[in-house]
Amino acid sequence: MSVDIDFEADGFALIESVVDSKELEALAPVMLREGAVVGSRCLLDRPEIAALAIKLKSHHELRSLIPEEQVAVQCTYFEKSSDRNWLVALHQDLSIPVARRVDAPELRGWSDKEGTLFVQPSREVLEQLIAVRLHVDACGADDGPLRVVPGSHRQGVFTPEAGAAVRADRGESTCVASAGDALVLRPLALHASSKSVGNSRRRVLHFVFGPARLPFGLEWAVSRERTSSMS
Repeated sequence: MSVDIDFEADGFALIESVVDSKELEALAPVMLREGAVVGSRCLLDRPEIAALAIKLKSHHELRSLIPEEQVAVQCTYFEKSSDRNWLVALHQDLSIPVARRVDAPELRGWSDKEGTLFVQPSREVLEQLIAVRLHVDACGADDGPLRVVPGSHRQGVFTPEAGAAVRADRGESTCVASAGDALVLRPLALHASSKSVGNSRRRVLHFVFGPARLPFGLEWAVSRERTSSMS
């Protein structure tokens, strides 16, 4: 069941009970292996995570939000707890993982993260991306939940000053969730999160889906064989 939010207008929506408790328990070994590298962006290399991406895309509610031709291109693991705690300032997700560098004026912000090349593509590409944040644990108001500025995904890329002004004008929505819920998000939507102030653990698998083919000769960092199997 989805919370009554207009995804296209607001840029985010919470879909409840996407993954059941048994499936979440089966993910525990992955969480343990990734525990030492919280923030790892390379989880799609793991077969169980690649299989989960397929399951998410085929979910009866998520498939109405993720275009059929899109593929899973990234999965990042986040964990907040009393031992691992941080805040994230207001921002947009602007970089994508690609296989190799391409020289084009529309591409900027090249960087290397965990041995993977990232770039900031054109607005046209960014507007096609959809993130699915699967909550492995419940995330209440004290657990550092994501806060999203509704409708901010429709105005392109903001400077920090412009983004702050839009948040002041529009306000923000706090996205609490139960274990197994999925928050679907347009990465261009302005979002932030505070530090956790409780004693709970908040684990999230953050998937990104995008078009199978990219412009300017770019290719996703995920292998063609893997993206084909996840389409």
